[in-house]
Amino acid sequence: MLMPRRVKYRKHQRGRMRGTAHRGNTLQYGEFGLQTLEPAWITSNQIEAARVAMTRHMRRGGKVWITIFPHKPVTKKPAEVRMGGGKGSPEYWVAVVKPGRVMFEVAGVPEDVAREALRLAAHKLPVKTKVVERERAAGGEAR
Repeated sequence: MLMPRRVKYRKHQRGRMRGTAHRGNTLQYGEFGLQTLEPAWITSNQIEAARVAMTRHMRRGGKVWITIFPHKPVTKKPAEVRMGGGKGSPEYWVAVVKPGRVMFEVAGVPEDVAREALRLAAHKLPVKTKVVERERAAGGEAR
């Protein structure tokens, strides 16, 4: 599972997810990517499940890049605890994604394999997504 090695503050406030992604909204590494269409918190478990689904379908061929990282701790109070008594302890880590953010990228496999791998990964995530493809140059070469 992904999580930061160390953080400056153990507990964060929840924050808001307004607007669209201005960074990380284009392909940086691979030929195909999985782009989110909704704002959400993606947990480290969901990221790992999507990664496993992709690599299994690609039969360990090609290369996968994960372009999101769970930096935000989410706290929870134990079950059946009365109100008050302060904020709960950190339970898991999430990555905050906004619409337009490319979460996973794939290269080194045929288009049909890449699209199917990304489709399988999308089923593990709590957001609507779409597969994006790198723009081809006029000569048919990838940039």
